[in-house]
Amino acid sequence: QVHLVESGGGLVQAGGSLSVSCSASGRAFSTWGLAWFRQAPGKEREFVAAITWNGVSTFYADSVKGRFTISSEKYKDTVHLQMNSLKPDDTAVYYCATGHSIESMTTPEYWGQGTQVTVSS
Repeated sequence: QVHLVESGGGLVQAGGSLSVSCSASGRAFSTWGLAWFRQAPGKEREFVAAITWNGVSTFYADSVKGRFTISSEKYKDTVHLQMNSLKPDDTAVYYCATGHSIESMTTPEYWGQGTQVTVSS
């Protein structure tokens, strides 16, 4: 079992920055890395970004490329998502997620509880 806990988030004005973090525990050593997803009210959950634990490989949704940066602290089993130039459309609950195989990046087995990010216009 892998336990994920998000932190950070909050309220920011458009154009501002926020950071969210996710710490993994339990059998985190058996996972490939971490991914971030988000779900806005009335919309489906969507992939945002992902990173392997060694930090070598990163993946971003087109909607956040150039604005969001994902990074990992392998020995702390923690991943950070730095969000810059935020837009009202970025408002959502942000979830971190993972699994035992990178092939399951978009269909992870383990999820955090989510943290709210609200961008005001």
